[in-house]
Amino acid sequence: MNNQFIKACKREKTDYTPVWLMRQAGRYMEEYRAIRSKHSFLTMCKTPELAAEVTLQPVKRLNVDAAIIFADILLPLEGMGIKLEFANNEGPVIHNPVRNQSDVNLIRLIEPERDVPFLMEAIKIVRRELNGKIPLIGFSGAPFTIASYIIEGGHSRNYINTKSLMYNEPSLWHTLMDKIAKIIISYLKAQIDAGAQVVQLFDSWVGCLSPFDYEKFVAPYSKQVIDGIKANSVPVIHFGTDSSTILELMKKAGGDVIGVDWRIELDVAWKRLGYDVAIQGNLDPVVLFATPKEIEKRVKYVLDKAGGRQGHIFNLGHGILPNTPVENVKTLIEAVHKYSSRV
Repeated sequence: MNNQFIKACKREKTDYTPVWLMRQAGRYMEEYRAIRSKHSFLTMCKTPELAAEVTLQPVKRLNVDAAIIFADILLPLEGMGIKLEFANNEGPVIHNPVRNQSDVNLIRLIEPERDVPFLMEAIKIVRRELNGKIPLIGFSGAPFTIASYIIEGGHSRNYINTKSLMYNEPSLWHTLMDKIAKIIISYLKAQIDAGAQVVQLFDSWVGCLSPFDYEKFVAPYSKQVIDGIKANSVPVIHFGTDSSTILELMKKAGGDVIGVDWRIELDVAWKRLGYDVAIQGNLDPVVLFATPKEIEKRVKYVLDKAGGRQGHIFNLGHGILPNTPVENVKTLIEAVHKYSSRV
């Protein structure tokens, strides 16, 4: 098996810097769009054969060093009793947002084999199809990001409802976050049992918080999740968007790998985190709209910032954007392998 990615997660010596990309299975690929034209997004997620096919599309085309299961961070919500819809051009919409004690009481602890069996089956199919070629990543939203979605009812600019609950009813907030953390632990454990070899915790909205609020209201629950799956002995990637103000706190919360976005230089982030943790990142996704020459230049820049140190996984600072040219993605991956080769 190509285990360069697993080795990097563990800060072991690799032959080159491994690379995978957030949202590498997605609508920038014509193969994905062909399937999406026939099925809704949720149908794709809930049909194991379709989810597996989409997961494998970038593996076949791009020579990435890891696959990530095709899913969505909100898949556990229906099992929790949250009414979720992916509306056209609106993204996820939650029809019964959580705003008070009775709403929190109604949230159910999920049983993954009952509530998301399709995801577990998709993971098993992908593992069989990969046949040891490269590792498979499972994932979940982090407690704060899941909480924000179900409180706001969808996307938000200012997180007024979320922060109001946090500030005005801290006891209720902690009850909610503890409940969500327990759900995520069981969700990730089930993915690992099904065959995920690494898991990533996405805290996509955590950048809206001050360091004080993150440490007081959020970090304990991210730590609860990461500590809760440690016994399963797979590497954990802890990723946050716009998180350069809280990197040290994220590391304290846990993770074998800390993912960073493009808003901070990789070497600065790694120095702040300390070299006893691996790091993932951190090219701006918009660079993939540049010329091949510029893409190679930017890839080399990030690799130079990593300095050849063990434990770097190359990735974008967030997901691939929808209209990204596939050839440019291939250029990126080839450049990472070329410039980082230590063979």
